[in-house]
Amino acid sequence: MTRVLTPLLTALLLATAPMAHAGPLAEAAAPVASMQEKVVYHVNDSANASAALRNIKNHLAASPDVKIVVVTHSEGIDFLLSGATDKNGNPYEVAVQELKTKGVDFRVCNNTLKGRKINPGTVLAEATIVPSGVAEIGRLQAKEGYVYLKP
Repeated sequence: MTRVLTPLLTALLLATAPMAHAGPLAEAAAPVASMQEKVVYHVNDSANASAALRNIKNHLAASPDVKIVVVTHSEGIDFLLSGATDKNGNPYEVAVQELKTKGVDFRVCNNTLKGRKINPGTVLAEATIVPSGVAEIGRLQAKEGYVYLKP
């Protein structure tokens, strides 16, 4: 009888062994699926600012819970300065304020402000000045898991 049961028990153990591991793997994958979507938009030319703001509005409409950070440097900071307008004369500040109320963070490179001799007081109140725009993008990607988008 042992000779008959041994092969049957071995076959049963081999058949169910993969199922024993399915639980922990599924549990380990679950947190990844529930992580918040985080995106950093990189703007280094204000000629792209209108497109970037439009992309962000569309992104929020499709994914209302997304965490968005806009990092600017070089000529990209210009739309975040007091009095900046788009090519039609519309102030950027209105769109920036609207997006800020939806949780979008705007960051301006201090290296650019210094290099271009721009008074930090001219940066919109909705934006935060960071030491380096490119370093901020790298930090967000490497240390906080942000996905990079360049409009």
